[in-house]
Amino acid sequence: MTTAFAPAVVRADSLPDSIKVEQLTCAIGAEISNVNLGVASRDPETMVEIRSLLLKHRVLFFRDQDITRPEHVAFARHFGELTEHPYAPADPDAPGLQRIYKSPESPDGAGRYESAWHSDATWREQPPLGCVLRCVECPPVGGDTMWANMVLAYEGLPEHIKTQIADLRASHSLQSSFGAVQPIEKRLALKAQYPDAEHPVVRTHPETGEKVLFVSAYATHFTNFHTPANVRYGMDHAPGASQLLQYLISRAFIPEYQVRFRWKPNSVAMWDNRSTQHLAVMDYPPCHRKMERAEIIGEAVF
Repeated sequence: MTTAFAPAVVRADSLPDSIKVEQLTCAIGAEISNVNLGVASRDPETMVEIRSLLLKHRVLFFRDQDITRPEHVAFARHFGELTEHPYAPADPDAPGLQRIYKSPESPDGAGRYESAWHSDATWREQPPLGCVLRCVECPPVGGDTMWANMVLAYEGLPEHIKTQIADLRASHSLQSSFGAVQPIEKRLALKAQYPDAEHPVVRTHPETGEKVLFVSAYATHFTNFHTPANVRYGMDHAPGASQLLQYLISRAFIPEYQVRFRWKPNSVAMWDNRSTQHLAVMDYPPCHRKMERAEIIGEAVF
């Protein structure tokens, strides 16, 4: 891809060309080169181009981004205000940046824990628009991250399933995921601070108008399944609802909808949280893995 304004965003010692885009799979993901995100954050026209690429490819990858923490924050803030996470400590020197640091000293069930396929923070009433994640330190092998295209996951559903889930809604919980390792007192306090959120099972992307399958590891149950249309008598709704939910969640597992990214120091991934899910692969031996993330506040889900 060639644009007239892109050379303004590359470093003086970079190649005198514009932004380059390499599509990584037929379904999702592109590697963007010949652009420095710190410089780009000061060029509104380039940020418009990057936003367009994000909507098209859903997750963008950038290598060799030796940028400062304030530049990381400034780049992410072009897409919206940033938020904090109850389980990702904030960087004291760069407000808006979250530290996701893991080390050999962290117990397997806590600091080195990796979650299942998910869209970030769907337990919020306004889940994030997206995230910008930069690798500071990573293992030499392992620790990849995978993303799945949930627009394709919806489009690939059988028509009778699309009809069945068209008006369904689901509850999304923080306490049943991150909160599960906490003592009951802390877990209940967490629920009071972050009540379960309810979202449509099929959301409409606010910028593209696409339909997106919007249930993942945070979704605990449907909130409006138990109706005469779905339940004939007694408790026969129970296996039907739970099996349907697990079937929908499993759509992210399909390889044809995925891309996999191998981290290196100073690599950056940015994804559209509204149309993707992701999974951090926990396949590396005990070692340091340090990531820094800016999480962008999103909109209510419709």
